[in-house]
This record gives sequence, structure tokens and C-alpha cells, in this order.
Amino acid sequence: MKCPFCSELDNKVIDSRLGKDGEVIRRRRECIACGRRFTTYEHVEEIPLTIIKKDGRREVFSRGKVLSGMKKACEKRNISTNEIESFVDDLERDLREIGEKEISSHVVGEKIMAKLHTIDDVAYVRFASVYREFKDVNDFFDELKTLLNKQ
Repeated sequence: MKCPFCSELDNKVIDSRLGKDGEVIRRRRECIACGRRFTTYEHVEEIPLTIIKKDGRREVFSRGKVLSGMKKACEKRNISTNEIESFVDDLERDLREIGEKEISSHVVGEKIMAKLHTIDDVAYVRFASVYREFKDVNDFFDELKTLLNKQ
């Protein structure tokens, strides 16, 4: 690791600590040449997930887009932001554990809908209306009938 002050490559690690989430290691280093200290962070380099959209386009997985869609679906419902963010964390981890570099948007959408179905029926129908591209009231009615029949 190059010293940010004198650009010397020779340094020593003084202290190492695990980050709060356990996925980062913080290291305090001291440059052998100039004696100044600096901090580095070590983490696993993740391969970006690519989502294959319905129309065949490919796009890098965006945690922000999933979070935004879920927040819109859950707007004015009794669902905490922490619960939504925790689900998006779990979703991203699940998608990475699949082990594929490219994943269909269908897989992502169905996982989101399954989760929303368990936490709030209104949020579920809101999300479904966008995800399944409801064209009219009959589409809403059909989804509500299916929802009611499952209960």
C-alpha cells in the first residue's frame, strides 16, 4: 500500500479492526519512511449483478431502484423504512447467492412481490399494478380476487 503522504510503498499495519457489518476490515498503517499514519479499508470485491429486463435489455442491479419502488408501494402504510431497507439487503444477498452474473427481472420482481404479500396486502397490490402492468380496473379486480382466495 502506497503512503498517501510520501508515496513510499514500505509501511506496517499497526491496528486491524472488523467493520460494523463484518464485511470490511479497517487497518491503521504507519509509513516506514515518513512515520505518518493513515487508514485503509479492505473489502471483498463483488461482481456486479446484471438484470435482464423484460424487453431483453441488460442493466446493472440498482439497490436504489428497488428501494424506491418498495417505498412507493409502501407509502402511507405502517411499514418502517428499516424493514424495507433490511429486505433490500436480504434480496441483494439472495441474488448474489444464486451465483449467476445475470438474473431475470422476473426473479427480482417475484421475490419483491412475495415479501410484500407477507407484510402488507395494499403495498403488494400497488407494486403488482406497476410490475404486472395492469391496464384497467379488471386487472386490479383479478389480482384482488386471487389475493382474497389465498387467505
